[in-house]
Amino acid sequence: MTRPGPRISPALAGAVDLSALKQRPATGSDARSAPAAGARGGVDVTEANFEAEVLVRSNEVPVVVLLWSPRSDSSVQLADVLGELAGADRRKWSLATVNVDTTPRVAQMFGVEAVPTVVALAAGQPLSSFQGMQPPDQLRRWIDSLLDATAGKLSGGPAAGDEEQSDPALDNARALLDQGDFDAARSAYQAILESDPQHAEAKGAVRQIDFLQRATTHPQDAVARADAAPTDIDAALAAADVEILQQDVAAAFDRLTGLIKRTAGDERARVRTRLIELFDLFDPGDPEVIAGRRNLANALY
Repeated sequence: MTRPGPRISPALAGAVDLSALKQRPATGSDARSAPAAGARGGVDVTEANFEAEVLVRSNEVPVVVLLWSPRSDSSVQLADVLGELAGADRRKWSLATVNVDTTPRVAQMFGVEAVPTVVALAAGQPLSSFQGMQPPDQLRRWIDSLLDATAGKLSGGPAAGDEEQSDPALDNARALLDQGDFDAARSAYQAILESDPQHAEAKGAVRQIDFLQRATTHPQDAVARADAAPTDIDAALAAADVEILQQDVAAAFDRLTGLIKRTAGDERARVRTRLIELFDLFDPGDPEVIAGRRNLANALY
């Protein structure tokens, strides 16, 4: 069994044509743009340096491109948070900021419809994206998922002497998970969390294991049962789990969002809590998660 982890959506791969900005000479005011406020650890991207700082650099480490505007408060806030994360993760990934007001051509290449927009690239191809401000802990998980998805696939990253030492506890937890021993793997990851409550991989693994242990106990006809009893909350929760297992993610999110619209009080809170738990199984930048959170907000308010 492969180790479960955050999903990087392939939906954006090839959707953005970046080739038009290759090998363009620097011209006048294009040579410089205003920096994103607080974007420590980032580089300001223009047409002049786009190829070097985004396309070429993404062959070495993941590049997170923030398309922003100083007119947008959420853009500035997101720049601050991403800048702090980039500074903490020195050399593991690169932050590139694009001021859409002063560098519109670059923004057009990404098909930006709103700011802030964030696009992650590796080997010159988009991997994942999201719009709007995200909580710092979700951004941390999103960055970690990018690093995990590109580990060993790019030429850059920390030098050999800077690589982290092997962690026997983590290696043991991974091995147990690979063997399919969910109970032992969960205990091993939980022990890691007891000493390091913010350990990203351990937190994600515990969430995934809890989901798998629950979801694999549901009957195979859980979806049909829920469809036949649309007010049965237990049936709906089981069906959503099965739909996630079947990779029908949007259907699972829509099922629970629809149920939230039809319930109130404790029942609504119970369904909302489960839906958020399902969101957390995935990359927060996944388009289905972004759409699901937006639909949840509309259902609640």
